[in-house]
Amino acid sequence: MPVGTSSTHLRGVAFLAAAGITYEVIAAACSSPQTTEINAKTRSGTLMKWVNIGLGQAALFVVVAACIDKDYAAPILAGGILAAVIMYVSYVHANASGLRSVEPGTET
Repeated sequence: MPVGTSSTHLRGVAFLAAAGITYEVIAAACSSPQTTEINAKTRSGTLMKWVNIGLGQAALFVVVAACIDKDYAAPILAGGILAAVIMYVSYVHANASGLRSVEPGTET
């Protein structure tokens, strides 16, 4: 461990790395909650399918990272799980809001 680095500091970095990869993988597989809301009426099934695929991909990365770095498995898993829950809830809300909206989408 580098001088001046505490295990608490490294746990925080591990937590943020897991959360960050979760957001990045989902973003790579999807567009955004805003796009989901805008286009839910025409693409709800496809948009939510890719949210679920992104969550699966993110879970794989987070689990592998936790297996590789057993000392920091708890913060890695905590960061990944928290980010996954936040993003999933965001997309579910966006999808439901878009399906209820009377505003036109950007896709036909």
